[in-house]
Amino acid sequence: MSPTESQAALVLFSGGQDSSVCLAWALERYGRVETVGFDYGQRHAIEMEARQTVRREIAARFPRWAERLGEDHVLDIRSFGAVAQSALTADRAIEMTERGLPSTFVPGRNLVFLIYAAALADRRGIDALVGGMCETDFSGYPDCRRDTLDAMQGALNLGMDRNFRVETPLMWLTKAQTWALSKSLGGEDLVRLIVEESHTCYQGERDELHPWGHGCGTCPACELREKGYAEWDAAGREALVR
Repeated sequence: MSPTESQAALVLFSGGQDSSVCLAWALERYGRVETVGFDYGQRHAIEMEARQTVRREIAARFPRWAERLGEDHVLDIRSFGAVAQSALTADRAIEMTERGLPSTFVPGRNLVFLIYAAALADRRGIDALVGGMCETDFSGYPDCRRDTLDAMQGALNLGMDRNFRVETPLMWLTKAQTWALSKSLGGEDLVRLIVEESHTCYQGERDELHPWGHGCGTCPACELREKGYAEWDAAGREALVR
């Protein structure tokens, strides 16, 4: 048994591609894995349904992981979404703002998520907080940077007198490498699960299933997901990640 197999992890789980891969990553390493989702008034609220489907299918298709999959928690933080309005929470166009940031940027979202997750983890006796933040293929969100998360980890540990670890297994991976990681963790079955059941599209579109998954195909989240899938597929769907 590896050292982490005797420990527990809490995955910040939206039901999207990245957090689904992070859930599989944590289930491969930790003896108990719980998940937490956040209802912040997001327009693509369909992800709240997708996350339950992904959890259920992971348990059904991967018996070894099913034994490790613990409780799911859903936290209502819609008051935060109302304050930090963006194109994800209000009827606004998806575009670049005068600050040079996408209008989909929800100010401080990951910081708020981590505060709530850490408070929950404290009560659950969990030290590892796992998130799908990525600095390689991302939309320019400053709260996805590892420097930001290192600072947040320090603040949480100082403020709560704990030894939390904010783990970001996708931080330095491209989207193509994230697809490769999913295959290395669970084979083509996990890839199919993520394609068919996870949800990333900002528009909440699930009418059409593309080779890379459901989505409008034009929002930034869909474009990143499609581009990464195409690159991975063109490379021969290799399972290895650098």
